[in-house]
Amino acid sequence: MKLQPVTGDDPREVLRAVRSALHGAGPALALGAVSTMPTDVRAGTAVVVTTSGSTGVPKSVALSRDALTSSALATADRIGEGMWLLALPASYVAGMQVLVRSIVTDREPAIMSGSFTPQGFAAASLMMVSTDRGERIPTYTSLVPAQLAKLLDAAEHDSAVRAALRSFEAILIGGQAMPVAMRERAEAEQVRIVRTYGSTETSGGCVYDGSALRGVALRVERGEVQVSGPTLADGYLGNDELTDTTFVRDHSGARWYRTGDAGLIDGGLLRIHGRIDNVIVSGGLNVSLDRVEHAVRSITGLHGAVVVAVDDDKWGEASVVVARRGESLRRSEAVQLQEARDAVAAQLGAHARPSRLVLVDELPMLPSGKPDREAIRRVVGALR
Repeated sequence: MKLQPVTGDDPREVLRAVRSALHGAGPALALGAVSTMPTDVRAGTAVVVTTSGSTGVPKSVALSRDALTSSALATADRIGEGMWLLALPASYVAGMQVLVRSIVTDREPAIMSGSFTPQGFAAASLMMVSTDRGERIPTYTSLVPAQLAKLLDAAEHDSAVRAALRSFEAILIGGQAMPVAMRERAEAEQVRIVRTYGSTETSGGCVYDGSALRGVALRVERGEVQVSGPTLADGYLGNDELTDTTFVRDHSGARWYRTGDAGLIDGGLLRIHGRIDNVIVSGGLNVSLDRVEHAVRSITGLHGAVVVAVDDDKWGEASVVVARRGESLRRSEAVQLQEARDAVAAQLGAHARPSRLVLVDELPMLPSGKPDREAIRRVVGALR
């Protein structure tokens, strides 16, 4: 089966190609493909998505028609059917799934044009209002935390943005952990947020607000979260070795995806603690940068901060907090750093405290809306 790259940035072009691939009428399509990608894929493949590579080498994930459709149907089963707004790049799995859900329910998605702005989001959202036999059709969208933060900031003084946020039956938030303070702001604004967990390898979000979608199974093996079910990818195109180590089978033959995330299942709900491999050894003690970042984001002015590792002459490795300048104008950099260190010490111990706070005009971001951690590390490295 042939693979057809979709190189344009036009989401409507991606929509047409995805619709054709899902219906079996056209070739599988490659999104974000690299030039060395194989041109042939197994029968049943609909899309190959090359991951953003925010913390490592990009991987080309092969997703079947069945996996994508199962994910879309499970989402509808959990939150309901309706009209979807595409506000994310269509070349990433979260954006592409907005298109798949629209295709499966046979509704045209609304599509934001141009770069993401609160005013553009409001205009697109408020134009979606429609009815069917006198009943309002529910509306949905999918965002990353950075987009939600912009919208909440704008909603404080823009009634159209506030009305747009409140108009959605549910707004899926994924791609990275959402700070507690942001969730509380959304609740205060009466915005219906659904926190999602998943990856390209699971056809997007497969756990909503800690609870697995229909057909999805979860387990924790030696501290690592693993996922099974009909939404799993076939594997990594052109990399059988990585496929075999990442997708494993149990004694019954069921396939499990090893997420690389640390977590636990508490009261039937999944709780993620961060990446297993996002750990440094500082002064001979292991420190999870994800847990440091979670603690730091509880501090006013640091809700969107990113924590990265640096070499340290004394401790071997240390953590540095990188945040956008100007989010808290009434408090000094020294005060914010001390508050961050105190919060980390209270939650994780004194050994885990970050060594520095670096303020930048803008945090480097990937097109997917996630922080570009490799670029952020380079920024910190250049300051040494």
